[in-house]
Amino acid sequence: MTNLALIPKLYCLHFNECEPKKCTATKLNRFNLLKIIKKVKGNLKNSIILNPFAQKIISINDRELILRYGLIVIDCSWKKLLKLTELEYNNYRKLPSLMATNPVNYGKWEKLSSAEALAAALFITNFYDYGNLILSKFPWGIQFKKLNNF
Repeated sequence: MTNLALIPKLYCLHFNECEPKKCTATKLNRFNLLKIIKKVKGNLKNSIILNPFAQKIISINDRELILRYGLIVIDCSWKKLLKLTELEYNNYRKLPSLMATNPVNYGKWEKLSSAEALAAALFITNFYDYGNLILSKFPWGIQFKKLNNF
């Protein structure tokens, strides 16, 4: 039995640029595991926002902020992400180098799906049960965990 007593709030800043059938964020939304948002506003500005161009790497020290305000993954093209990076948020974090196992980018470094990015951040911040729950929704999820030693 999993211990989901401490459930982090998960969000996806989604720009509808991907193929809906392959989008891991929309699948997680259908399972009510994350909420799709169009803007980062209000208390969400205090959330941890996953951004590969951030200066800081996510760590266990980010756990309390995730519990209090949530964790946001950005689902958009790299070109748009570069523009978003210009916005000033205090809590941008990047992931360490990880290898993707999703069917679109299998075996590529740092080309993670939204689900892989969220799961990795959750494992790093000791939300293991919730990271496992995210990955359980995808046939390649267990491979991501094994390949990246989580």
